[in-house]
Amino acid sequence: MIDPQTHHPAPTAAAAAPLEGVAPLLHLGVIRVAGEDAASFLHSQLSQDFALLDLQHARLAALLTPKGRMLASFIGFRRSDAEVLLVCSRDLLAPTLKRLSMFVLRAKARISDATAEFQLHGLAGTAARQLLPADAPPWTLVQHGAASVVALYPADGQPRALWLAPLDAPAPQGAALAAEPWLWGEVRAGVATLSAPVAEAFVPQMLNYESIGGVNFKKGCYPGQEVVARSQFRGTLKRRTYLVHVPAAAQALAAGTEVFAADDAEQPVGLVVQSAVSPVGGVNALISMQIAAASQSLQAEGLPLIIQPLPYALLEDI
Repeated sequence: MIDPQTHHPAPTAAAAAPLEGVAPLLHLGVIRVAGEDAASFLHSQLSQDFALLDLQHARLAALLTPKGRMLASFIGFRRSDAEVLLVCSRDLLAPTLKRLSMFVLRAKARISDATAEFQLHGLAGTAARQLLPADAPPWTLVQHGAASVVALYPADGQPRALWLAPLDAPAPQGAALAAEPWLWGEVRAGVATLSAPVAEAFVPQMLNYESIGGVNFKKGCYPGQEVVARSQFRGTLKRRTYLVHVPAAAQALAAGTEVFAADDAEQPVGLVVQSAVSPVGGVNALISMQIAAASQSLQAEGLPLIIQPLPYALLEDI
């Protein structure tokens, strides 16, 4: 059922639980790209348009191999005309920093690990609603003093935001939210963050990135662009990301866990991208798998997987 006010699938009984408060995001890191060529350099390296990025929007983007496989994913935004910050999984920050640095060449851009200079929090429910414009679409960027606040995809109708500010800035206001329910909200929102166990496992469309603002098909060349475009326009994409519930699980499934059809335990049909324990029991997970397997009974580590509706529509016509 679609909620007529949010235009997202209404929460099911198994999913409904309040996601409310402020959570520290210690699993994320920050890469700073500074200099007059910062945006144009990233434009040439990532899957999204950074050349036209303004101070009111963020970008979901991916760094790819020449074969189109994702090395890292980011939420990126400008802090000023000459500074772009990229927020990514901390376990991928060092190799990502090294790879980007290889291609700077003569560009007037300096790349550094800025994680220690900033505090990162996730805002859910009222804490997000108080700092975002009403009905702000995902990837809206607003400034509150020294803090940058990015609207994220909601989780079961609850607004969510990424909050970043210098270490000496006041922390965001709101009730404390533990890491686990925040990570559960990330899964429920259906937007996967790439982590080390699944690096190089997917082209962006396998994580639905073309449907949630992670790929721009009109921008100039970047590594892996030909593969991404071919997957989109020639109908060669065979895998998608699905939201699943694992009612019998007591702990999250590790990223990279193989998914099987229940009648074939030999040949995997997909991988767990990320998962988190549900506050109302069981586990929710994002799995990237063969589209043809979606109609079959599925399992991971011997546990049954129940496919649930994604909270957004997949893009069919670009």
